[in-house]
Amino acid sequence: MFELVELEKKIDKQLYEEKIQDLRQRLFFAQLEAKKLKIPVAILIAGVDGAGRGEIINLITEFMDTRYIKTHTFWAETEEERERPPFWRYWRALPAAGTTSLLFGGWYENTFLDLAYGRIDIDRFDRRMQRRVRFERSLFNNGTYLVKFWLHLSQEGQKKKVKKIYKEYPEEIARFRINKKNVKHYKEIIDAAARSIRITDRVEAPWVLVDAYDWRNRNLNVVETLVNLYEGAIKSHKEGVQKCITSNVNISYDYPSILDNVDLSVSINKKDYEKELEKLQLKLWGLTWQAHQKKISTIILFEGWDAAGKGGCIRRITKGIDSRLYQVIQVAAPTDEEKAHHYLWRFWRHVPRFGFVTIYDRSWYGRVLVERVENFATPEEWGRAYSEINDFEEQLTQYGKILLFKFWLHISKDEQLKRFKERESTPLKQYKITEEDWRNREKWDQYKDAVDDMVAKTSTDIAPWYIIPANDKKYARIEVLKTICDKMENHIKNF
Repeated sequence: MFELVELEKKIDKQLYEEKIQDLRQRLFFAQLEAKKLKIPVAILIAGVDGAGRGEIINLITEFMDTRYIKTHTFWAETEEERERPPFWRYWRALPAAGTTSLLFGGWYENTFLDLAYGRIDIDRFDRRMQRRVRFERSLFNNGTYLVKFWLHLSQEGQKKKVKKIYKEYPEEIARFRINKKNVKHYKEIIDAAARSIRITDRVEAPWVLVDAYDWRNRNLNVVETLVNLYEGAIKSHKEGVQKCITSNVNISYDYPSILDNVDLSVSINKKDYEKELEKLQLKLWGLTWQAHQKKISTIILFEGWDAAGKGGCIRRITKGIDSRLYQVIQVAAPTDEEKAHHYLWRFWRHVPRFGFVTIYDRSWYGRVLVERVENFATPEEWGRAYSEINDFEEQLTQYGKILLFKFWLHISKDEQLKRFKERESTPLKQYKITEEDWRNREKWDQYKDAVDDMVAKTSTDIAPWYIIPANDKKYARIEVLKTICDKMENHIKNF
């Protein structure tokens, strides 16, 4: 889930100064307009120790009119709080019409720490998260706009920040800013936070993941998101309809994408490829029969750029599976029957029975890729699809009866152009290239943004994304087969 915000993006000083002053002014006047229109706003700040939660709260209060904003911390419970239901303290912190509440940790922090430290089990945690979903939906339905920030650092990035803080501040101050116990339990806290975000990320109460390694990048992301939130809320109010404000932040700085970090130079020679391919296909044949006997199903889905080699990968997989055990579903534009149903309906129809394999050539991720970029779905529709997809995939993988593989095949823009031209000039391949492929290519950057959001919001512990470098088709096929065989073998062994 956090791949996109572990790239340690940096903003140079000059660009930061240019952008932040404009954003500061827009935020200030948007807040005053929201006050006049009586729009309540709640801003929840969460994240790992060392990510600068306190600094962000101080920055927001500095940039806004402090008469109409109040900060709430939820540290140790007071006696009057202990004598009342848990949410009593949160209801008291909600913003009145025209005001803003800044919530440090809010109604999340203690709960995901409870899971991280084993004080509650998964089922109880999930019930608590569903209560938060209902609570936040009720706030939105009553006119409150809520945005939730997760300020993130990689484990190595956190270690660097902690070291720096202890070097710059006296120990008593550093101890106040950093909980060393939380630092030691980084993985458990991150796993709990990821589960929490996956369950509670909704368009009416979105989570915004922020790369907090560079303080300038962190500040710009948070402030621009708030500007978008306030200005969007004001526009919706004036139109007379409350709309969800998408959590997507398209800041037009020269940021690297998750895809930019993929090494596309990797390759395999023909001799090694043929040897590995035969070995892996034979192994897959045996594993799929073992899975069939244990009633373990498998779903394999492929997404990727046009001409990235999805069909070639699928053909090499199916050659390694008995034809009685699998089906391949090619996903195109929905039929009239499919349009008459929820967009996930057509994928539910092909979920395999125990012990069988379904391979999707394109998938339900069209909702947050092509439908988003081509405006076939509204921001509200594709914005809520992330949580709908996560819930769908959790149902698929529950109890370990279905193994789910999600592959994104990545190629460079130059490699795609080369393959397009090859298809146009080869009679047997001309059917593979269409005008739509060329139109999609023109929106390469928009699709890159969509892929970043897709991976950030749907690469989970139960259903991770595997991004496969595919400039060399042979290398990609071997990597896909290796991934399937390794995970399937391990799952069968521990089932």
